This record gives sequence, C-alpha cells and structure tokens, in this order.
Amino acid sequence: MSILIHHFVVHQLVVNNDGKMQLIPREGCLPVTPALEQLGHQLHHTFVSKPGKGVGHFAESAEENTFVTSLEGYQAVHADSPADSDSAYLSFTKETSNLLVQSLVDTGQVETGFVLFVHYEYLATQYLLVTLLNTKAHVEVSQNLDLSSREHLDLAKMQLAVRIDLTQYRIEPQQQRYISFIKGRMGRKVADFFMQFVGCEEKVDVKQQNKQLIQSVETYLASENLDPEEKTTHREQVTSYFKEQLDSGDSIRVSDLADRLPADEGSERNFAAFTATLETPLEPEIQPDPAALRQLNKFTGQGGGVSVSFERKLLGERVIYNPDTDTLTIKGIPPNLKDQLKRNL
Repeated sequence: MSILIHHFVVHQLVVNNDGKMQLIPREGCLPVTPALEQLGHQLHHTFVSKPGKGVGHFAESAEENTFVTSLEGYQAVHADSPADSDSAYLSFTKETSNLLVQSLVDTGQVETGFVLFVHYEYLATQYLLVTLLNTKAHVEVSQNLDLSSREHLDLAKMQLAVRIDLTQYRIEPQQQRYISFIKGRMGRKVADFFMQFVGCEEKVDVKQQNKQLIQSVETYLASENLDPEEKTTHREQVTSYFKEQLDSGDSIRVSDLADRLPADEGSERNFAAFTATLETPLEPEIQPDPAALRQLNKFTGQGGGVSVSFERKLLGERVIYNPDTDTLTIKGIPPNLKDQLKRNL
C-alpha cells in the first residue's frame, strides 16, 4: 500500500570550520512527486522493519517542551488549512532541528548527515517520522557506458529515528504509546540525545514484551491437548499475523492473536484470558519486533565455538535432544555441511 505525504523537509547537520555542530536548513518543503512518495514508502518500511524499538510518550513536562509546542503549533495550522501549512511545517522543522543540535552539544555527541522530517498518512493514520541519515556512494553506468559516482541516502543504516503517531497522540494520549523509536546502535541507546531532542520518555520495552508474548504463546500451546502438527499449524498462524502487522506498521493485539489460537469450546478460556492470569499480564497491544519471529519458528543458540539453529517442528523428529547426556542428535545433515565434514575426515 502507498502512503500519502503531507510535507517532506530535509536539513543538513555538519561540523563547521570551528569544529562546532551547525544546521544548514532547507528553505522550503520538497514538492511531492512519485519519486518522493516512493522514498517516503521506503522510509516507512525501513522503520517498521527495524528490530528492538522502544515505545513511549512525551515527558510529563511536555508543556515546557519546545518540540511539543512547535509540533502542536504546526498541527493547529495544518488542521485549519492543510494547503497553506507549508510555512508552518518548515518553521517547525527548523526550530526542532536546532533543538537536535543543542541536544548533541549537551550530550557531547557528534553526528552529521541529513535530518528528514516526513509528515505522512498510512492506513488512515497520520505519522511524523524524523530520522538522521548519512549518504552512501554508488556507481552508475550511462547509456554510453560511462561511469559516474553519485550519493544516495543510506536507508539500510537507519539507526537514529523516531516516529510519532499523530492520530493516537490526538485521540488517545493517555495510552502513552504514541512515540516509537529505534533503541540502539553499537550498544548505545538512542535516548542519549535523540529522545532528549524530542522530549520522549520510554514506557515499555518492546523487545522484552515480544519475548514475553512468544513465551506465553508456547506455554499456552503446551497447556492444550495438541499434537505436534497442530502446534506447528498454530505457530504458523501466529507467524502470519506477526508478518501482517509488521508490514502494516500496526500493533499486535492479544485479542486478535487469541482468534488464531485454540480455545476451549463452551468456556471463556482462550489465549487472552490465559494471559490475563499471568503474574505479569501482557499489554493489550504490543508493537511487533521482527526478531520475535525467529524465536517463534526456530531454536537458536551459540557458545563455545558452536552455533546451532533449526526449525521447531524438527524437534523430536530429525533433531533429538537428550537432557541427561546434554546432546543433540541430528538426522539428515544438510548436504553442504556433510560435504565439509567428509572432506575433513
């Protein structure tokens, strides 16, 4: 599905000759063209596909937050006259980009690149995506077979990004789940300066929530009188639902997940009721983490120079675990591994 771009602005962060962070602003919104819409879609997809995101809200002192004040000022103009809100959006992006520069100075960080502000609509939900990206050189070949080098935005390296669900912020701010952000890079939390710049306070740990969700699914399936094939079928249904929500950028709803898992006929016991009885109940809605899919479908582990990964459905068939001897027996070794082993006999 395509997205509808309302406004798109790019500014640049550089280190000037004095060694200080400096903002080079763009003096106007970019015209919305098919190419820009394609870029917007790629940015959206890249963000929602990133694992390990956090979820939060504007801090309690939001009334003193310049980012919030500037954002709400723009939103008021956009709501009254969307066609005439270009200048308000440009002012908002300039003001908040200067906040980002100040946040970098305050935390002693040095980051350069292009700051992208994208106000877009996807599946009737409005979002504001802010990300800091660098460029990557690539070589083009012309029709005359000439080579030329050009720069393009390196979307694959998106690590500094925050997305605000403007629709939820307007309708359900009390849920405190309208901001999502990429949490880390090389062990460092993005909260160091990007969360300070936005004034965001983390509410939930998405990675931990997904881990608890997968564990709850496995515990629930184990509590049901199911054969291995039925368990595999239900895991595939959960996987399909995960992928649907990841692709759309929407949350996992425990109530929807319950419809894809077995339930006792004639009783109110289902997955949703089961999770409500846990010592730490699941949130009604959870932002999906792509890494959770691997936990759902595979057993994976490494240590001591050994790395093992196999599909869950193979346990007890091609892969046998003996806890008494702490050994795995694999029947039907992959051909490429078998070839390597034979050559080293």
